[in-house]
Amino acid sequence: MLNAHMKRMARLDLKLLPVTPFSQNCSLLYDVDTKDGVLIDPGGEPEKLKAAMEEIGVSLKEIWLTHGHLDHAGGAQTLREDFGIEVIGPHKDDQFWMDDIEQHWARYGHAGMGRNVVPDRYLNDGDELELSGVTFKVAHTPGHTPGHVVIYNQDMKIAFVGDVLFRGSIGRTDFPKGDHAQLINSITSKLWPLGSDMRFVPGHGPMGTFGAERADNPYVADDVVKHSKANTSGPG
Repeated sequence: MLNAHMKRMARLDLKLLPVTPFSQNCSLLYDVDTKDGVLIDPGGEPEKLKAAMEEIGVSLKEIWLTHGHLDHAGGAQTLREDFGIEVIGPHKDDQFWMDDIEQHWARYGHAGMGRNVVPDRYLNDGDELELSGVTFKVAHTPGHTPGHVVIYNQDMKIAFVGDVLFRGSIGRTDFPKGDHAQLINSITSKLWPLGSDMRFVPGHGPMGTFGAERADNPYVADDVVKHSKANTSGPG
């Protein structure tokens, strides 16, 4: 159970629903009492997601996207039409990815897996989202994609990080407009200050904590980052 100390003392719970051939972690975040919920990164298989919501009795209120890649945003348009709700996020700089979802799925041999989507609202650094009176904050975290965002609640110690960070790894930066140095900066300057006890839901694979990544992630552990900065710093 995810505890949230708000006006109504909302009790939020989380169910991870892997979707698409890439086993992308779609997050179903919902109020245990009212059953109001949101889907974060519904990358595909909308029927599977609807079945999971029906089983719990969730009433879908919004869709939140961390970035525009096909396996994170591909199911948003169908779900928006089915439920008459808004798609929110990511940052506007990822629209070029969302304009090409259908073509990219076809290239992977899965035509029809997802649909292009234009969000009802883009997200910027410092924006806020809300579910049952619980506020989630937004950090713009470019590097994997230029418009990537992370959605988090510090009281609940939970962050939805998309493909920025994984247990023992980080996101790819060899896609168009990817930037390795920018990604490292996003992680160390935007995520680490949230606290080592912050749990994170990655786009793929198991959940982790920022503290564990700072200890042993071969790309962004504190010792690795410190050593990298020492090697790249000039005299003076």
